[in-house]
Amino acid sequence: MKYPFELFKEEVENFIRASLKELGCEGEVKIETPPAGKGDLSFACFPFSKLLKKPPEKIADEIASGFKESEWIGKVVSENGYVNFFVNEKRLAQATIDIVRKLDESYGSLEKKHKKVIIEHTSANPTGPLHVGRARNPILGDTLVRIYRFAGYDVEVQFYVDDMGKQVAALAWGIKNIDPATLTPPSRDKPDHYFVRFYQKAYQLMQEKEEIDREISKIVKECERGNEEILKMIEKAYMKVLDGIKQSLERLDIRFDRFVVESSFVRDGSVAKVVEALIKSGYARKENGAWYIDMKSFGVGDKKFYFTRSDGTTLYATRDIAYHLWKAERADMLINVLGEDHKLEAKQVEIALKILGAKTLPKVVFYSFVTLPGGKMSTRKGRAVYLDDLIDEAMERAYEEVKKRRADLSDEKLKKIAEAVATGCVRYNIIRIQPEKDIVFKWEDALNFEGNSAPFIQYAHARACSILRKEKIEREEEIDATLLEHEQEIKLIKLLARFPEVVNDACESNRPNLVANYLFDVASQFNQFYRDCPVLRAGDENLKRARLALVDCTRITLRNGLQLLGIKALEEM
Repeated sequence: MKYPFELFKEEVENFIRASLKELGCEGEVKIETPPAGKGDLSFACFPFSKLLKKPPEKIADEIASGFKESEWIGKVVSENGYVNFFVNEKRLAQATIDIVRKLDESYGSLEKKHKKVIIEHTSANPTGPLHVGRARNPILGDTLVRIYRFAGYDVEVQFYVDDMGKQVAALAWGIKNIDPATLTPPSRDKPDHYFVRFYQKAYQLMQEKEEIDREISKIVKECERGNEEILKMIEKAYMKVLDGIKQSLERLDIRFDRFVVESSFVRDGSVAKVVEALIKSGYARKENGAWYIDMKSFGVGDKKFYFTRSDGTTLYATRDIAYHLWKAERADMLINVLGEDHKLEAKQVEIALKILGAKTLPKVVFYSFVTLPGGKMSTRKGRAVYLDDLIDEAMERAYEEVKKRRADLSDEKLKKIAEAVATGCVRYNIIRIQPEKDIVFKWEDALNFEGNSAPFIQYAHARACSILRKEKIEREEEIDATLLEHEQEIKLIKLLARFPEVVNDACESNRPNLVANYLFDVASQFNQFYRDCPVLRAGDENLKRARLALVDCTRITLRNGLQLLGIKALEEM
């Protein structure tokens, strides 16, 4: 099945190819979206000027003059070396209204790809609650999961549990050796908040006393040797923290299909095989008993990638290579969501995977950290603002905002709406920015009912629902969408028609912010339509039915888009 705007674009591409062939050349046809008022699709002739020995303006004129009436193209205009294409608006209106109402919950989804994707995200050290600085990882990762599934992929979501590092060893040592009575009370009744105190105290003692540092280092080495007693001690410590992390993420509707434990690749011999293969690869060198790969020959500066220590134990990245080889055998595509501080390590892992002939290499989505106006955060040093705190504050603020607007609602209903607005504002305010750009989380932006925010989009959806409660429109009812001729109606229809393209672009580029920004545009345009085009008082009955159908199509598109962002589409606000 092809969507209406896709058929229009396909017709434009075919026309361009045929026109270029007539002019005596062939080449890649790149279609662009022109500025407002310049058409719906555009083709730049500049790359063909040298080949055809003509100015681009002349080429554009010749292509445009060859246009004859077609199914989806309304008109073609040559302007300053561009060929601008205008869609047949009546055809687009009818086709879009029909297909959105027919497909409903699946509108915007793409054909099945018959490919499996493993998306690994969050994978935070299970030593304490998630802090705001790392909150972008699970939100970005979960949104990618939703988009990939909607785009037709079979997706498995994984959390890679680091149960062999010094952090979890410090946690386990702290629980075993520190008297809870000597610690400050936990900030809340939740396992991750309770146990992080042991980790923070152990980390402090590790910095102050060499003997404690040695004890914790010994735990790490015993894990590497596969000491089952020590591994079980560590598992018992971190599992409670992991339960707390899962509870926090479930508040944002984020879940995992599988938790993969790092030590499993030591236990089954995979890590030993990686070390052996890298040593035999011809790229490995030895220095003071430690094996490394010189990154210089791979264009990564003067860095050395050590995959063993001098005592023969391996590093986190070495075990990560084993994990990726395991994943590569189980999926067609691998997506990793990582903080920008992991760029070097990710490159080292990628190079090692290439050396070892991995079946599939991971695509990495890097993100910059979230900060509050006060600056960055650290779990180790106890200077963190936790994700739980952010969600709680969002709930309190959202409740007050909703109460100001809807004092007529019961307290129970106010709280229900506030919860959806709160989780929505946290997710949206993080996802609307490109992953690689920094975010300073500001409440005035996140809860702005008039700006680029979740509440603004949720309110547009609620408004559409309110209109449709006053006068229903049946799904099987035939609609004459060609009556929708007002400028604001046409603009809204064109936006709705582009939703499948936005889903595809967001998936291919791993940029979920495209969906967020698109929904803001739809909500904004819906408000313009609502202002200028009376729906229930349209006058003409057929026009009223057509406008009600357009409202319904907007509701469907906003709902489907919000679900991709993990945000509830409220029917009342």
